[in-house]
Amino acid sequence: MTVSRLAPGVEIVAVPGLGVAVRTQDGEFLRVDTGEVAAEDLIGRFEGGPQGTPALENLVQAFESAGYAGSDDERPLEGRTVFLLGEATLTGRLARRIAAEGADVKHIGPDEVAAMSEKGPRQDVTAAVVWCLDSPVPDGLWEVADRLPERGIGWLRCHREGFQAWIEPLAAAPGDVTSADVRLRRLAATAAHRELAAYWAGSRSPESGGTGGEASAALIVELLTADLVAWAGGRHKAGRVPVRRRLRRVDLRDLTVTEHLVLPVPAVAPLHRPGTPATAGARGAAR
Repeated sequence: MTVSRLAPGVEIVAVPGLGVAVRTQDGEFLRVDTGEVAAEDLIGRFEGGPQGTPALENLVQAFESAGYAGSDDERPLEGRTVFLLGEATLTGRLARRIAAEGADVKHIGPDEVAAMSEKGPRQDVTAAVVWCLDSPVPDGLWEVADRLPERGIGWLRCHREGFQAWIEPLAAAPGDVTSADVRLRRLAATAAHRELAAYWAGSRSPESGGTGGEASAALIVELLTADLVAWAGGRHKAGRVPVRRRLRRVDLRDLTVTEHLVLPVPAVAPLHRPGTPATAGARGAAR
């Protein structure tokens, strides 16, 4: 028999006179219509009890389908290969964390990323690349890696700008948000776009003092892991920004995390000049 357990952070609450509720990982309470199933039978089943009536097993399956329960031996990244490169403080922690979730972890370099962007992974491999930087992203560094989603490879990245770390949306298919999209959207969203572009280009003074620490590194690793698990499971929580559209900013001073919806920058046609043939599909700046 496969033993089903409640997912971490999920609890069943027996409410006097009202039946059963679920407290979700987000701290919300959802009322559950258990029908003929007693609350103690449902709770007992998730505590390792034997299989019960068809009605009870249907409830258990509903919990599993909603992501509120799973089997004891379930590891969400099982069968996925995750390639890591970049800042060792983050990639070392991330390697251990996602290996515990079942991922086959491999450390690679930029040349191997470029090769994958051209050829893709082996046909029997479901893969993602995670690239972490402890600095702003130099112009053009991630240009080649932005082609990974076209090869069916997940593409997740993070970088630091002073006391702010940015975790960009995980791209997994053509049309998802790439690093180029994020740069264009951020430039379009600020009046200091010239200053931001110069900062990214390296026209800045050297940093003084340290930024971040053990706690911030642990937080970033957990956020990256959560994105990989969401990618592997293909699940999206109602009311939340989808992982493939979510840009997160982490303040390394107080570990505050803010989420921002970001969309791909659409391809646009260039302005047509009289006497020249019209062309379409050229990439334009964010509007």
